[in-house]
Amino acid sequence: MSDPPSGREESEGERLDRNLGELLQELRVALPGVQVLFAFLLAVPFQQNFNEITPFQERVYFATLLFTAISAALLISPTTYHRLNFRRQNKEELVLVSNRLAIAGMIFLALAMTGAIMLITNVLFGTAATIVFSTAAVVLFAVFWGALPLRRRLSSAPLDRG
Repeated sequence: MSDPPSGREESEGERLDRNLGELLQELRVALPGVQVLFAFLLAVPFQQNFNEITPFQERVYFATLLFTAISAALLISPTTYHRLNFRRQNKEELVLVSNRLAIAGMIFLALAMTGAIMLITNVLFGTAATIVFSTAAVVLFAVFWGALPLRRRLSSAPLDRG
């Protein structure tokens, strides 16, 4: 499926350059959050009371750590992909693959952030609050990172500017 026209007077090369630039800017927003979450998760096991967590909390912690690592790997991958394919005249493929990697990275970031909320809520407030706030996190990410942009993408109607 090809992209719809941008409504700009630009060549295909200019469009690809702009798309790559926009993608890199978006990754610059997401990556610091992933890095901070990953650093936090790496430090947690060295805290004094970490050995007192429940088996459930241990599993949630480990899953969250893995989701964060996968997210970081996916969100950093466009840089490596670009560097290894530099000057190969395949920017269209670079933009397509990098876009997919970024989307997958954001999905894993949403899972990691939900896991962090689940873990912290469970430690602080118990099972009932964990269910409520974890469900709220899933809904929040599903709506704002999934449904809202997909609804716009699938809609042919112009944005309401009013």
